[in-house]
Amino acid sequence: MSPVSKLFTFLLLLLAALPIHGQSNFTQLIKGAVIDRQSEQPLFGVTVELLDAETPTGAVSDENGRYVLERVPFGRHSLRFSYLGYEPLTIPNVLVTAGKEVVLDISLSESVLQLQEIVISASAEKDRAQNDMASVSARSFNLEEVTRFSGGRNDVARLAGSFAGVAVADDSRNDIVVRGNSPTGVLWRLEGIPIPNPNHFSTLGTTGGPVSAINPNLLRSSDFLTSAFPAEYGNALSGVFDLGFRSGNRDRHEFTFQMAAFSGLEAMAEGPLKKDGQATYLVSGRYSFVGLADAAGIPVGTNATPNYRDLSFKVDFGSQKSGRFSLFGILGTSNIDFLGKEIDEDDLFAEADRDSYVKSGLSILGLRHNLILGKNGYLRTVAAFSRSRSRFDQDELPLQEGGPQTRLITVDDINNTLALSSYVNQKLDAHHTLRFGILAQVYRLDAFGQSRDNRPDLDGDGQADWGIYRNFEGSLALLEAYAQNQYRINEKWTLHAGLHSQYLDQNGQFVLEPRASLSWAFTPSQKISLGYGLHHQNQPLPVFFFREETAPGVFEPTNQDLEFTRSHHIVLGYDRKLGADWRLKAEAYYQAIGNVPVDATSSSFSMLNAGANFVFPEKGGLLNEGTGTNTGLEFTLEKFFSKGYYGLVTASLFDSKYKGSDGIERNSAFNNGYVFNALAGKEVKLGKSGREALTFDFKFTTAGGRYVTPVNLPASQAAQEEVLQEDKAFTLRNDPYLRLDFKFGFQRNSRNGRMSQQFFIDLQNITDNQNIFTNRYNRATNQVNTVYQTGFFPDILYRIQF
Repeated sequence: MSPVSKLFTFLLLLLAALPIHGQSNFTQLIKGAVIDRQSEQPLFGVTVELLDAETPTGAVSDENGRYVLERVPFGRHSLRFSYLGYEPLTIPNVLVTAGKEVVLDISLSESVLQLQEIVISASAEKDRAQNDMASVSARSFNLEEVTRFSGGRNDVARLAGSFAGVAVADDSRNDIVVRGNSPTGVLWRLEGIPIPNPNHFSTLGTTGGPVSAINPNLLRSSDFLTSAFPAEYGNALSGVFDLGFRSGNRDRHEFTFQMAAFSGLEAMAEGPLKKDGQATYLVSGRYSFVGLADAAGIPVGTNATPNYRDLSFKVDFGSQKSGRFSLFGILGTSNIDFLGKEIDEDDLFAEADRDSYVKSGLSILGLRHNLILGKNGYLRTVAAFSRSRSRFDQDELPLQEGGPQTRLITVDDINNTLALSSYVNQKLDAHHTLRFGILAQVYRLDAFGQSRDNRPDLDGDGQADWGIYRNFEGSLALLEAYAQNQYRINEKWTLHAGLHSQYLDQNGQFVLEPRASLSWAFTPSQKISLGYGLHHQNQPLPVFFFREETAPGVFEPTNQDLEFTRSHHIVLGYDRKLGADWRLKAEAYYQAIGNVPVDATSSSFSMLNAGANFVFPEKGGLLNEGTGTNTGLEFTLEKFFSKGYYGLVTASLFDSKYKGSDGIERNSAFNNGYVFNALAGKEVKLGKSGREALTFDFKFTTAGGRYVTPVNLPASQAAQEEVLQEDKAFTLRNDPYLRLDFKFGFQRNSRNGRMSQQFFIDLQNITDNQNIFTNRYNRATNQVNTVYQTGFFPDILYRIQF
């Protein structure tokens, strides 16, 4: 019996072993806290109603803003929160299961209408950003969305690939392309602080990887932004993931065990640290076993077996006189060995004539402090230390068996970062909210890279000489300060305005960036928004510290005077609610990019194309003289989950162009032209009790083919390495991308209400469509091979909560 067959058998037996004895209790608790959205003060006396209950069910929040709804039946429910003088809020699709209490923390906005005495029922903007300062090109997402959509592999970044304006770079990694921009333009934040690339097998300067180290089971509702960000976000050009960890259950201990073919084996625990429930803990560990898929002959993009593990946690010490403190962190390691003798010619990550060894590590440790200031404000401070390390060694195999094996490349990059973020949020009145703060990051780098690839033998020892193209040990600091204001003019008009500043001590760069947005709700169900932002981003560190060979054997840093890349964003949006559960959204945008690093001599090279493959360009002497533009239209039609089903259709039409130092306008590496997604899902309850359900989800994605630079085969054969036709840069277009995913699930809640189980089979690329990854010169065959992305891949998940 194969490993996968054994796994299926084990899971089926486990499902069958559910307890069926004991008194039936098909109910659970819903609890949480209600706060003022602008000041974060607890609200006393908020009415909480369960809208779809057979008998009236409700609660009222206490002096700490806390509420409890007891004996809520299993299934999906809608809750309404209403409070005199505040805008009412309806939260639909709250999933109630056995084994885990539902914790739902809510924020309400004070009404700008004076002397409002009648509370009018209203539906929530279900994807409204958690950050109230974000009003354009922003949406929130939650745990259920991350785990529900087919093809997402429980990955936040892959979830974003279903949203309008976003394309996943390729199936093997979760780098995302936002509105035609390079993945290097994405900013990751956790608990309000920038963090290094939160992925396994990551490298310095990148923002994605094959496997995410972010565990979605720990996430609270978080934000994803794609344009004209509020003033508090800096050093980013394309997108922002603003994530946060939730706190553990304050009243009881709960446990989750999970097995998945892709994300591995997981154990999670949460609960109170003390009997009073003030302090809580939440901790989860994961360990990979992708080797099972490999052993069963399921292609994962390579014959090598990846190993990765991570630990995530949050300890919330509760509210005290000195404020509320919480400790959070992520620890992760990963490694993989690509042995040439085991590598196929169509391997995504490796080559058959070389052995490669990859290691990476990630550590994030942060302390967050929240202090209430009077009745209408708060001070939030986060201090964090992060460490990322990536090591890559590559050996060239001998042409003849028994010959010597030569170390060809060594890269060892260590980035230790200290970060401090602090801001004050002050609600002046129902109309005005002011936020101002600072962010300081100090990077301690030890970056080293050397290569013998295509190098001469000047010392005559019979081996190519080392070329040391990166050798930096030192520190640099990035300082940011900002101020922003929300002015709710009346119930229809809202204005956001802010200013962000950024300073890099390495070369003395300083910039000021205005940000503004205006929204007009001209009917209760329709809104138009206009946003503008000026944004800058530092160059990726491998490029910034690259050493150019200025004379034979002499390497000097020639990129450290590079300035920030600059981007103007402008976006116009239209949002319409179509009844209680449907929503239509359209956005048009224009992005003008300048100060892009390009070659000093005439060429097609531009840093706007960085991130199109696994390595950064090895270029020195770059100048900030390149430009680029991104224009597009986006459409979203969404049916939020209700009445047992949901749907999401997104369409993006865009054009991404750039100019190198030769002044010729070309398609960028990320100019797909269009991306279309269609997702839908259905939940079918089994039996009268509703404690069992079947789920069906599918996702269809198609996108225009990417533009690539053709391989110059005669020149490659002569040089015995890949040579591109630079005069025809990005003129060859790949075939369109096409993928269909289908996900089947079964959920069961135990009779005694203490345990729930879920089982999912996610059939990704079910048609086994051959989507092109790249065309690559193969030294072994002396030909150009087409390398395809991951084919059919079944991801299996089993979860138990109690």
